Amino acid sequence: MGFWKSLFSTTDAAAPKSAETDRQTVPTVTVGNSRILFSTDRDIDLYELEELCDAVGWSRRPLRKVKKAIQHSFLVVSMWEQRGTQRRLIGFSRATSDHAFNATIWDVVVHPDFQGKGLGKALMRQMIKRLRSEDISNITLFADPHVIDFYRGLGFMPDPEGIKGMFWYPD
Repeated sequence: MGFWKSLFSTTDAAAPKSAETDRQTVPTVTVGNSRILFSTDRDIDLYELEELCDAVGWSRRPLRKVKKAIQHSFLVVSMWEQRGTQRRLIGFSRATSDHAFNATIWDVVVHPDFQGKGLGKALMRQMIKRLRSEDISNITLFADPHVIDFYRGLGFMPDPEGIKGMFWYPD
């Protein structure tokens, strides 16, 4: 099955099923001695998220605004490393949406120790699969120049109609 076809399919026979799976946790992956878990739970320790963002060099943002952004997002997917009873946030992404046609993915971040292992792709696949399961057909994102090739590898492309994004910023 092709990459996009697998994303547009709304069934996931390989996903483990449980009450927790249906509510918040999606499939796991194993990397070395760690289990990698994906979750849609929005109850994320904001200080742990800030540490993750610091690890990739992002500018700090006010925690109250980060909390509000998470609360008002259409979808949140986080990625966790599980070693024994220890759990650590290693990836995060969120999307806003009109709940009908469009969604925009924001704040995709993977800890540098876990980059280059296919986990960013796995995180994005979870985002796209979840958005498609909600019948969202137009998925957009903004990408810094150094990650454009990463998103192209997932099937994202510049606007095919050549429409350029416009931005308004306060003076």
